[in-house]
Amino acid sequence: MSYDALAGDPVFCDNRGVNPGKLAILVGGGPAPGINSVIGAATIRACLSGAEVLGIQDGYKHLMEGDTSRVVPLSIADTSRIHFRGGSFLGISRANPTKKPETLARAVQALRDLGVTMLLSIGGDDTCFSAHRLAQASGGTLRVVHVPKTIDNDLDLPQDTFTFGFQTARHIGVEIVHNLMVDAKTTSRWYFVVAMGRKAGHLALGIGKAAGATLSIIPEELSGPRARLATIADILTGAIVKRLAAGRSDGVAVLAEGLVEILPEEDVIGLAGVERDAHGHIRIAEIDFGNIVKAEVLRRLVDLGLAPTIVAKNIGYEVRCADPIPFDMEYTRDLGYCAARYLLEGGTDALISMQRGQFAPIPFDEIMDPVTGRMRVRMVDIQSDRYKIARSYMLRLRREDFTDRHELARLAAVAKTTPEAFRERFGYLAEDEVAPMSLHGLRAAAPTS
Repeated sequence: MSYDALAGDPVFCDNRGVNPGKLAILVGGGPAPGINSVIGAATIRACLSGAEVLGIQDGYKHLMEGDTSRVVPLSIADTSRIHFRGGSFLGISRANPTKKPETLARAVQALRDLGVTMLLSIGGDDTCFSAHRLAQASGGTLRVVHVPKTIDNDLDLPQDTFTFGFQTARHIGVEIVHNLMVDAKTTSRWYFVVAMGRKAGHLALGIGKAAGATLSIIPEELSGPRARLATIADILTGAIVKRLAAGRSDGVAVLAEGLVEILPEEDVIGLAGVERDAHGHIRIAEIDFGNIVKAEVLRRLVDLGLAPTIVAKNIGYEVRCADPIPFDMEYTRDLGYCAARYLLEGGTDALISMQRGQFAPIPFDEIMDPVTGRMRVRMVDIQSDRYKIARSYMLRLRREDFTDRHELARLAAVAKTTPEAFRERFGYLAEDEVAPMSLHGLRAAAPTS
């Protein structure tokens, strides 16, 4: 960076004396740990190349109204230590500039008025779609890249490529669930913990598996006629009965909030009138899903003559703005660096990813679903060994519970019914049981002593 001695204003140029342009950074969607790391790393990389960097406050909220006043200059000094903190240094919003042609046009014009030639957007699938449409609407005058973030881990990247924020959210979630597990055992009660995940169950499964929760239920395991509130309530009722048969009256079940999305409206009280965000998504936090499930399970248990204590707990907002763990700090600094460098070298219209330690830009057209026009969603692969291992540790009614007459009699006794009636009532839960993990012909090592 050099300075014009006459005007006193900074003149931005690279080491060849070429002005690399002006980079703007904005954040959309919901918070995720690591946002500030992307902002900081991208700012540092761009400033070292002689580019001017602007921070757009509150996502697209002001730009789509043509307001260019909510913009702050970013420097290395401003951003060099923000990677330690959660939240967003620039604020955030779910404002959607693509809903109307005029708001999209105003956002493009506002960026032109600011002299912006490069835009780095940070967000989930909706913010990525907005970035894609903004690049198209600019007619090539604006180079745009998107850094994907979501604690849901549901963007269509390779299965072993996590979205940033997921690992921190899981880490915090595990700490919360661990404490609830201790409380549950101490007080002889059950907790139904609802974890974030608008469509996919990655976070709920990740928290439940790592913490060793009693069981986790995710939307991917339910389809067709099984995707009903009754099925979820029966799974949980069966787990409580099986736990009691083993001499335990406590447990923790982790439920993915995305279960709400697959249920018919008549199953979830108030779903038809629930508020939606600017992108048309149900505000799942407005639905008291944990207590809805709790009520259904208690009704079943009362019919069986059982009266356990159940507490519903939502752990959504507690994990979104946590300070990132080192994994996410390092990961997001890589993403921010690559995003800025890609733009500075002329790249555009791509989602920024790191795969197996290598930078991998993904063109917007390749990651968009041609049917929905949005980014494709990555669901949990319930045929993967990762999921099958998780299922093997869960306490659920299984096929052998209904084929072993002694076990069936023990469960029926707890439920104060006959083995035949218990099988008739709950046997369907084992019909679509996930096949156990295959060892692909490998044998366990024989004991040596």
